[in-house]
Amino acid sequence: MRTPKPLPVRALYRACDLRQFDFTSTDELEDISAVNGQTRAMDALRFGLDIRQKGFNIFALGFPGVGKFTAVEELLSEVSGNQAVPPDWCYLHNFEQPKQPVAVQLPAGRGARFRKDMEVLVDELSNVIPAAFDNEDSHARLAEIEEEFRENRTQALEELRQEGIKRGIALIETPAGFTFAPIGEAGQVLDPTQFQHIPEAEQTRIQKVVTELQESLQKLLRQFQGWHKEAREKLRVLHREIARFAVGHLIDSLRSDYADIEAIQAHLDAVEGDIVQHVGDFLAPSDGMAAPGISGLGQPAPALKRYSVNLIVDNGDCRGAPVVLESLPSHANLLGCVEHQALMGTLVTDFTLIKPGALHRANGGYLLLDAQKVFMQPFAWESLKRALQSGDIRIESPERSFGLVNATSLEPEAIRLDVKVVLVGERYLYYYVHELDTDFSNLFKVAADFDDTVDRTPTSQHDYARLIATLARREQLMPLDRHAVGRVIERASRLSEDAEKLSVHRRNLVDLLKEADYWAQKAKRKRIGAKDVQRALDQQRYRLSRVQMRMQEEIRRGTMMIDVEGESVGQINGLSVLEHGDLIFGQPGRITATTRVGDGEIVDIEREIEFGGPIHSKGVLILSNFLMSRYAVQHPISFAASLVFEQSYGSIDGDSASLAELCALLSSLAAAPIKQSFAVTGSINQHGQVQPIGGVNEKIEGFFDVCQSCGLTGNQGVIIPKSNEKHLMLRHDVVKAVKNGQYRIYTVATVDEAMQLLTGTSAGEALEKGGFQKNSVNARVETRLIELSEIRREFGAKGDEHDKPDGDGD
Repeated sequence: MRTPKPLPVRALYRACDLRQFDFTSTDELEDISAVNGQTRAMDALRFGLDIRQKGFNIFALGFPGVGKFTAVEELLSEVSGNQAVPPDWCYLHNFEQPKQPVAVQLPAGRGARFRKDMEVLVDELSNVIPAAFDNEDSHARLAEIEEEFRENRTQALEELRQEGIKRGIALIETPAGFTFAPIGEAGQVLDPTQFQHIPEAEQTRIQKVVTELQESLQKLLRQFQGWHKEAREKLRVLHREIARFAVGHLIDSLRSDYADIEAIQAHLDAVEGDIVQHVGDFLAPSDGMAAPGISGLGQPAPALKRYSVNLIVDNGDCRGAPVVLESLPSHANLLGCVEHQALMGTLVTDFTLIKPGALHRANGGYLLLDAQKVFMQPFAWESLKRALQSGDIRIESPERSFGLVNATSLEPEAIRLDVKVVLVGERYLYYYVHELDTDFSNLFKVAADFDDTVDRTPTSQHDYARLIATLARREQLMPLDRHAVGRVIERASRLSEDAEKLSVHRRNLVDLLKEADYWAQKAKRKRIGAKDVQRALDQQRYRLSRVQMRMQEEIRRGTMMIDVEGESVGQINGLSVLEHGDLIFGQPGRITATTRVGDGEIVDIEREIEFGGPIHSKGVLILSNFLMSRYAVQHPISFAASLVFEQSYGSIDGDSASLAELCALLSSLAAAPIKQSFAVTGSINQHGQVQPIGGVNEKIEGFFDVCQSCGLTGNQGVIIPKSNEKHLMLRHDVVKAVKNGQYRIYTVATVDEAMQLLTGTSAGEALEKGGFQKNSVNARVETRLIELSEIRREFGAKGDEHDKPDGDGD
């Protein structure tokens, strides 16, 4: 079996070939779409935006920062400009049901015009109606009605007064009303003292006459009420006649302007009838609405704003279908709300306080929402679903539904909904909601899945250079020379964790360009160079490296026990990846294994104490089955083993340590010392093949940092899966150390290759007759397992002998 050789320097880092670029700086490059390369996602977006069937709304999914919002906004801007402008919408007062405002649709631009026309109408009526009442003809007709009432009243009272005089009784009018008093022989009114001195018979007669006259007065006063009512009705008829004459030509002018809109015609009819009915709202008390002695024409009318127009959607300035991005998609911001005002200790409202939501503004166009924000806002998701399912925008208050508010509110008429909704979010949100909410798949039938990487080819690298140029201009940064462009492209490969891919994470790219621009300015350069990009990367890492530096310090001081020299049986350096915010780094950890006589069980201490996750436990079970399948074909296995991550005080998951764990077990069984100058990472399958793992660059660099801190010897290195070779994009200092022979990186395809490197002893191939090559690691493992089985068998036999009874018994 061959011993793996260290990887050559060219395999550790795929540099960008600058010879493919024919530019000096990015100033020479043309702009390119920020979503170039997202063919699948863009095709899905175009399909979803073009199809008009119900339920074909879009969910754009992908990692944060890959440009999902930018892609959707660019495409919506392109698509919407070629579509018709949707109509305006307004709410009008419902004169029959004031609590149910009427929704009216008008052609785009005419909503604002109608609102202005109604404002002008009210303003003109405020002048025209008082003027109509303030002229000689109106005053004469009003005076005629009032005079007729006064004459009838005066004549009736005079007749009653004359009748009283004939019978010796005077009718006296006082501020408190009318009263009767006797008249003396001289025609004077008798006071109570004089009344007492007249004969008793005369007093009786006078009292009888007064009683009769009072009855006549009561009948007359009741007759006055009838005359008063007749006069008031005549006044109403006259007021309406005058108002209709004053209003008619103004309303007729509006009717002709909006003859093509039936709803406006009906509203103008209602407005005219209401103005005539409540003409007093346009008149001051001195304008003659009520005559002395006659009460007003009824209860005060509502405020004049009932004639106003609440224009909730104005598309007059639109050039195509609207595109609305709602940054805070709460229930009220999506569907609108009815606001309230405090009045004398209570909350009141009217149709002018109806506020539109994003669905109103986007109606007839497109609504762009952040999926996570929608799901986080109370009632927002359910309200959005209900609107899409019903096809109506119905303004409802969730507080009223739960009985939390008892204030007077409105029930605005629902508005027909025609909108394409685009949700943008991460993949886990899409799959999570798709699994839990059965309505989701019916409402969002189109998934636009954005890639986070693209293939690294000469064409894609040139497009990436144009993308860098585009973003630099958009962010008003200095241009980059081609060496800087090459370094940024190399960084994009590192972020994708694949030398054959490029990351399309725009957020990281823009941040890097901004920091490189800063360092270029500090150096007083006119262009961003590769040194500026590298310094930006170094500073990013340095700012976040406190935890990593402290851990390396503890290793150097011996607090964390990691050996980078020497040999040890059953002990190996594993590698893990730690994340602290934006910093991701590799860290070595000691893994130990012990073996003894047992029944074939491998104890995973991390799992026993519930620190090990399910994937880690799966890896331990796989390596256990590998041992059984390789060494227990002809002999039973009678050993027990334990595995542990030393000085580990937190949860552990993943199977990338299963190769290291298996090597530690084999070392313990074969008593073969493992070189501590190596660290190992890789996943193992049941056939002993090494499988790829994640974070390979960080793991290699993490062990390199520890070795460099303790002192590089030239013997140190890392063993990784062969299938991870294409993922290598290592730091320049690591590549330099390998080039100088101070550090080595090996790839292995099987556990045997790893053991051969770690022990310096041949792993040993299986023989046709059984067993393995003599003195190999596998042969030593098999020999030890047979010894443990014999020990167990002998121990069991002795135990059986001790259990036998003495003598033959009865």
